[in-house]
Amino acid sequence: MPLSIENQNKLDAFWAHCVKNQYFNIGYPESADFDYGSLERFMRFSLNNCGDWGEYCNYLLNSFEFEKDVIKHFAQLYRIPFSQCWGYVTNGGTEGNMFGCYLARELFPDGTLFYSRDTHYSVAKIVRLLRIKSQVVDALPNGEIDYQDLMRKIEASGDRHPILFANLGTTVKGAVDDIGRMQRLMSQAGFAREDYYIHGDAALSGMILPFVDQPQPHNFADGIDSISVSGHKMIGSPIPCGIALARKKLVDQISVEIDYIAAHDKTITGSRNGHTPLLLWYAIHAADFEEQKKRIGHCLAMAQYAVDRFQACGIDAWRNKNSITVVFPCPSEDVWKKHCLATSGQYAHLITTAHHLDSSRIDALIDDVVADLAEEAA
Repeated sequence: MPLSIENQNKLDAFWAHCVKNQYFNIGYPESADFDYGSLERFMRFSLNNCGDWGEYCNYLLNSFEFEKDVIKHFAQLYRIPFSQCWGYVTNGGTEGNMFGCYLARELFPDGTLFYSRDTHYSVAKIVRLLRIKSQVVDALPNGEIDYQDLMRKIEASGDRHPILFANLGTTVKGAVDDIGRMQRLMSQAGFAREDYYIHGDAALSGMILPFVDQPQPHNFADGIDSISVSGHKMIGSPIPCGIALARKKLVDQISVEIDYIAAHDKTITGSRNGHTPLLLWYAIHAADFEEQKKRIGHCLAMAQYAVDRFQACGIDAWRNKNSITVVFPCPSEDVWKKHCLATSGQYAHLITTAHHLDSSRIDALIDDVVADLAEEAA
């Protein structure tokens, strides 16, 4: 049956709202420069990726073949042999972080999770859901974990199997925890590498660091055990999604056999959206490495432009190395609401994702911040 005129008008109004605001976003890390029009025909199917893409499943309308290709791509990107890893397409970074913490807890049931106060708020939620012992560690002014406080708290806890939660791009400041330094400090404290676990939350920067000339340590070759990356942030997607990837030997310990789908399940959610693997598959095949590198380079250049313009106006703005997150003093409520900025305490930030093809939205924001400060000073 067709919709009533009232409901059709409601849908049409929402369509107009979406078209008007498609590229509004300067305060949150979602890229809107995507076009998945060639995949629209698959929306008529109920695609359900239930279980492990590496096995037969009785539910035939799945996109396992495409999901496998996606995981193979990210294994190469994060420098781990495909045969030595396993992962899946998640509904976002939080699920990927839960997956990594779940693996760590199964490996070290009595281990304590150490994470910095600049870690995404969802990790405190994960701690409660998984009932993991935890310690919050101080953060440095730039958003990195305070390495000395980390080691003090590990020593004070007496924990022989710590679980280290590394931010590979913090939410507010875009800071990357130095996992190389963390490992050196752990070694100096007498820990063998197999006695602790490192999970990397690379929600945004996971799709930046592999494409820059001088990346901070962020991959399996650098020492992580698992990683979580968002798909709707740097890649861009109409549906929130992500990728969780881990060492296969750790994943095998959580596998559960499900008789009615004739498959094993290693995921958090079980039934999963079968459309997002198609979206990610399309995205990674539509642009090669050099094209992605150029796209990332543009985003970084826009971020530096914003820092330079802010500073030329006498405003203390800055960004971390290889970050598209520009941090500046929080403006008035009128300004941050007008530009839909994310704020935290004394800070606000803008994020130069790929749909910002020029500086117009950055300039409009900076002009308003400058005018706001002038009004305060008057």
